[in-house]
Amino acid sequence: MAAAPGRGHCALASLYRVGKVPAIVIQNIDNLHQISGFAADDVIELHGNTTYARCIGCGQAYDLGWVRQRFELSGRAPDCTGCEEPVKTATISFGQAMPNDAMRRARELAENCDLFIAIGSSLVVWPAAGFPSMAKNAGARLVIINKEPTEQDDIADLVIRHDIGEILAEWV
Repeated sequence: MAAAPGRGHCALASLYRVGKVPAIVIQNIDNLHQISGFAADDVIELHGNTTYARCIGCGQAYDLGWVRQRFELSGRAPDCTGCEEPVKTATISFGQAMPNDAMRRARELAENCDLFIAIGSSLVVWPAAGFPSMAKNAGARLVIINKEPTEQDDIADLVIRHDIGEILAEWV
């Protein structure tokens, strides 16, 4: 059975639809924010996405069915039809550079927001862990919603330790 958006995804999408959330910066790779109602262009995926593949050379996107079919025929990952570099799932692998466009957009959002909400993150995976303090240093209010303490709780304006879905559902 395929994963479905939870209460938290749906609550954030509701806030997005009424213009309270302009975009979302995520480390998730599951496409659930898009399924819940966010436009793909407003989901900044720092670690990529498992629902499609990409050429590691030119970045051309490929359907996973196409990749699977080529793999089953040859027994190896296919090469890009454009530049002949390997095609792999559109996720960031260990040692692979972070996506420049996503990092730039996330930095711009953090530096220009009034309120930055870090949701369901331990805030230990970098470079994403740097965006809350970047926003705070640029003058934004910082809210952290996470069941466990984070190293950034002391700079937050509000820390909520509770179930994400329950908290966000109360906001809409």
